[in-house]
Amino acid sequence: GGLLGMSAELAVSSYPHRTSPVLRGKWVLENLLGTPPPAPPPGVPPLNEKRDGASPQTLREILEKHREDTTCATCHDHIDPLGFGLENFDVLGRWRSEVDGRPIDAAGQLSDGTEFNGPDELRQVLLDRKDLFVRNLTAKLMGFALGRGLLPADYCAVDEIADDVREQDYQAHSLILGIVNSVPFRYKQDGTHDAIRQE
Repeated sequence: GGLLGMSAELAVSSYPHRTSPVLRGKWVLENLLGTPPPAPPPGVPPLNEKRDGASPQTLREILEKHREDTTCATCHDHIDPLGFGLENFDVLGRWRSEVDGRPIDAAGQLSDGTEFNGPDELRQVLLDRKDLFVRNLTAKLMGFALGRGLLPADYCAVDEIADDVREQDYQAHSLILGIVNSVPFRYKQDGTHDAIRQE
């Protein structure tokens, strides 16, 4: 499992009655890569899950039909493949190889052409992008350490810390030391956002 196989993450990014590649892909983009997709435009109708026709459609087929609309595809081409890679996990994170008697297709392709099939290959794809993860983790930990949302000026420190973490071979202590030694952590902001040394 690892982080991608944690029941809490899988449950919070699912609906009570079924998984959601869209919610799961969005969760990966927001929480692991730090590249949240834009909010959907107003008036987007709910996904049509009615099983019309002679044979029932899989959730993947329904979502692929949804992405035929170029307006929807703009974002969903980035979101959905990540979620498809986690479809072997049910709503509670239990492993499954089929749904309604049909095999699960957990293959995905990112916009850069990178292909993967299933959670293990998706994990490797994400590990190959660890700099995005480290920057996002740094920003989240910095916000937690400061007890506030980050200001635009704080992101200079975030970038410096993330670069140092990479140079230190991604050691956790370099992340923690980078945050506690950073200007935003050691100095408070006045009303003009200028740093003032804390006494």
